[in-house]
Amino acid sequence: MTGTDDMNDFDQRLAPAFFDRTQERVRTMMAEEGFDAFLTDHPEDIAYLTGFFHHPSERPVAVWVEASGRTVMLLPELEREYAESQSARAELVAFFEYPGVVAPFQVLADAVAPPRRVGFASTMPYARLAAARSAFGGADLVDSDLTIRARYVKFPEEVVLHREAARITDRMLDAGVQLVVDAVAAGGDLPTETELERHVTAAGTRLMYAEHRNVVVASLLAGGLVYSGPNSAFPHGLPSVNRLREGDTFMLSLGCAVGGRFIEGERTFVLGEPTAEQRRYHDTIHAAQQLGRETIRAGIEGREANRLCLDVIRDAGLGEYIRHRQGHGIGLGMHEAPWLEDGDATVLQAGMVVSNEPGIYVPGHAGYRISDSMLITDDGAEPLTTFPRGLDDCTIPL
Repeated sequence: MTGTDDMNDFDQRLAPAFFDRTQERVRTMMAEEGFDAFLTDHPEDIAYLTGFFHHPSERPVAVWVEASGRTVMLLPELEREYAESQSARAELVAFFEYPGVVAPFQVLADAVAPPRRVGFASTMPYARLAAARSAFGGADLVDSDLTIRARYVKFPEEVVLHREAARITDRMLDAGVQLVVDAVAAGGDLPTETELERHVTAAGTRLMYAEHRNVVVASLLAGGLVYSGPNSAFPHGLPSVNRLREGDTFMLSLGCAVGGRFIEGERTFVLGEPTAEQRRYHDTIHAAQQLGRETIRAGIEGREANRLCLDVIRDAGLGEYIRHRQGHGIGLGMHEAPWLEDGDATVLQAGMVVSNEPGIYVPGHAGYRISDSMLITDDGAEPLTTFPRGLDDCTIPL
């Protein structure tokens, strides 16, 4: 992949050889766990292993990876041509319909060598697991988070996609701020949360299609959460018809996916001169987020990184307003393991991408959160999103 200086210069589709490497990584882990084959129906795993992105439905799509080197994708006949159009890196085995005269997983079982020990993705729904057990009656099916762990450390080609998603996310933040600044200058009504959300989503989508070839449409192409005043005190509150007002704290919680690889970037703004209360809240979160950027590194456990970050908030006397962990992994999912949370002892590794997003939420007043997507390196971590974080830069004067 090259840069984005020229129109339509950035190709979001990864080369077929990339998927040979993801499959080989999974096979290496299978050998360590003694599996003859591995079965997953998670859409993100399927995209990771084959490059096939699809809309999940009741009709199962699943990937079967054999230790022998064979990779088979089970899919409905109506998806076959779509998978071929995406150059899915697997042998395709199709069933006609669901539930089918012959059950889909039986179609898969009839097409592959009888296995002895099969790992299956721990995310697999019970009904599909039961269908797989019925089809592979003679095999020992064992729950495993193997594919989750395989996706922890990003290949260089994935890092390129994450960097480009971060660039676009920063541009979306720029677009949101500019809409509010222009509205203030015009002297009319300020935008509603919903209008602001639609504007930043359109800005991100427009930019992606203008500068990219082979755009991969994942679960979210561009968008996020936009909320102001008391509505922002709900960590995942949805945009409303509330119109921004002088003195409001408001949050732009944005992100996008390039080549199916996600990034998030979140900033909290104040509309007009901040009060002492607003400054205290924002400065505390800024300090916690800054410490998080300094302590996220290879070799630290997720739970320890979380404790160090959130202790800044507790030490400032605002612990009662904490509602969530420091962060989480990011990849083919906006939220995925590992978790920067008290219960996750996963040791962070170079090549992981995680969010650093401490926040506080004051009921009846507002929420304050700053988030960057961090690439863990051999000697620390690099924030991929770079929009300014301090209150002076996040104040919109009236």
